[in-house]
Amino acid sequence: MQEIERKFLIKNESFKEEAYKKEYIKQAFLNSDKNRTVRIRLKDDSAFLTIKGISNKEGTTRFEWEKEISVEEAQSLFLICEKGEIEKFRYLVKMNNHIYEVDEFLGENKGLIVAEIELNSEEEAFEKPNWLGEEVTGDIKYYNSCLSKNPFKNWENQ
Repeated sequence: MQEIERKFLIKNESFKEEAYKKEYIKQAFLNSDKNRTVRIRLKDDSAFLTIKGISNKEGTTRFEWEKEISVEEAQSLFLICEKGEIEKFRYLVKMNNHIYEVDEFLGENKGLIVAEIELNSEEEAFEKPNWLGEEVTGDIKYYNSCLSKNPFKNWENQ
């Protein structure tokens, strides 16, 4: 299945007032190779194994396969993951026919807030709320697999 999404930085935190749901997410990578990432994710009381392929040139589209697994299986797989877990709160904000997933990162990525929107096509129009900032779609340093290796706290020194 193909995933089409756009990614943005956030200008302010007013999205929190518009969110209809807040989730806690912990994830790590069994493989963070850019050609195929394999992620383990705990989301509140659920767990998932996700495989993503390489992105197209613009960074908007890539293969994604996901399967729900037990929390116990996820906990076991975390033990063999690459170094660098990601923790974040995800806020879900409905805007017309779309849902923005706004990730407020914790731990070594604290201070970074990124919003994603999934689309049905690369040309699909969508409303941009006033809290949406600069588009960073395709900038690999904002990929979770990269944040696990080079966290946001290190960016100032680079």
